[in-house]
Amino acid sequence: QVQLGESGGGLVQAGGSLSLSCAASGRTFSRMAWFRQTAGKEREFVAALSWNGSRTYYGNSVKGRFTISRDNAKNTVYLQMNSLKPEDTAVYYCAADQRFSTYFTLPSVYDYWGQGTQVTVSS
Repeated sequence: QVQLGESGGGLVQAGGSLSLSCAASGRTFSRMAWFRQTAGKEREFVAALSWNGSRTYYGNSVKGRFTISRDNAKNTVYLQMNSLKPEDTAVYYCAADQRFSTYFTLPSVYDYWGQGTQVTVSS
């Protein structure tokens, strides 16, 4: 049974840092990603990583501040978030794609999702 479990969310002041983790169980995936969502808005692409780590992709709003990485031995993906802004406040979700879709910024191509973890950035 495939499961994705996020951890690491919390409350931080603007300019601070947080690190999120997503542990995958059941199998490995061709691509892992992070999305975020706030109430009343669509789920937003944050970052994605091919499972061999050769390619990373970032949403424009986080480029240069967030870093996605993985530890294959632990089957875990991380999201290091630096220089956080109040507009980064959202529920962050881990997602897994087993088909290596071209449209990796779209939530619909992902097969599995974690339960989400809240990140709140105070001004």
